[in-house]
Amino acid sequence: MPIDRSLPSPNAGPASARLQSIDALRGLVILFMLLDHVRETFFLHHQVSDPMAVAASSPDLFASRLLAHVCAPVFVFLTGLSACLYGSRQGGGRGAASVFLLQRGFFLVALELTLVNFAWTFQWPPQVVYLQVIWVIGLSMLALAALLWLPRTVLIALGVVIVAGHNLLDGLHFSVGHALHIPWAVLHDRGWIEVGESLRLRTSYPLLPWIGVIALGYAAGPWFLASTDAGARQRRLLAWGTGLLAGFAVLRWWNVYGDKPWVAGDTALATAMSFFNVTKYPPSLLFVALTLGVGLLVLRAFERARPGAGLRVLAGFGAAPMFFYLLHLYVLKLLYLAAVAVWGKTQGTYFGFDAMWAVWLCTAVLAVALYPAVKAFGAFKARRRDIAWLKYL
Repeated sequence: MPIDRSLPSPNAGPASARLQSIDALRGLVILFMLLDHVRETFFLHHQVSDPMAVAASSPDLFASRLLAHVCAPVFVFLTGLSACLYGSRQGGGRGAASVFLLQRGFFLVALELTLVNFAWTFQWPPQVVYLQVIWVIGLSMLALAALLWLPRTVLIALGVVIVAGHNLLDGLHFSVGHALHIPWAVLHDRGWIEVGESLRLRTSYPLLPWIGVIALGYAAGPWFLASTDAGARQRRLLAWGTGLLAGFAVLRWWNVYGDKPWVAGDTALATAMSFFNVTKYPPSLLFVALTLGVGLLVLRAFERARPGAGLRVLAGFGAAPMFFYLLHLYVLKLLYLAAVAVWGKTQGTYFGFDAMWAVWLCTAVLAVALYPAVKAFGAFKARRRDIAWLKYL
């Protein structure tokens, strides 16, 4: 697989304009995320402890959660890729990218601790803070702001080592009170951090593997420069996408490393569900290989597809991802509170969905309802580049 080993420099050609394929891929996974959050809001009375648990989940619930697995890896990978393009487009190369990553990284961490967490809990002051995907993207950006100064080959090697090797650390744990409990809970061991008698932090998204993913995304940035041949880029996407999926299939079949073992079930469907039941917290090697492999192939397909209304709609969602993220969280929370106010806390009797097809339908309705606001904000953001803070949304 040919690899361009040079990082963009201040003297390199300007980055291409925002590519519709990148925004469309981001928009697609945004809709998968919306599906998952509708499920968490209005399917709660049918909820199981883990929607990926083969014995407890129906195939449609399992499949819906599996689609949502693609979201975080694609978001983090595209965050790194976009940072590379931003630096090249600004003419400042790695310096401009590093400053942007620092600023936006701190912004996202602050956003997770305030507006995002409040959207989930509606508690102020909060008693529990869930450190989730926005938190981990922010911290990953802060890490990448330093790592991008490494030579590209070293950055790629480091990303591969982190993604492929962190499962060797799965057995490492530190008890509460140990000096390494808090840093390790943030880096790799999902758990609780007691801040005081009235505040607990939940490290839902351990950081370490995501640093590897964002580093690989940044290293892929030069593929998308204006000076890069589209055919060469598509060949790379095909090679790496199929390579990741092939690697996933081989490692998963051997059952020796990269995730918890799969087991043969009573039916072929149960066996397939076990085979694809990969670990997200923290994301295992096989989780990343499966989801990024799919993501790269979809990105290639979007680039090769004829321009049409479908791609434009997806790109509209993907052009304002943070705005949509905040908007949909508050809309879902307000809809839930409105239902409780009308019918009381009896979800399943008076409101809520009893089948996954209804969750899918609700997702489609909300996507249509929210699209005009997202499109309008995206257009405003593109038109008012003089407003500096808009670039963070």
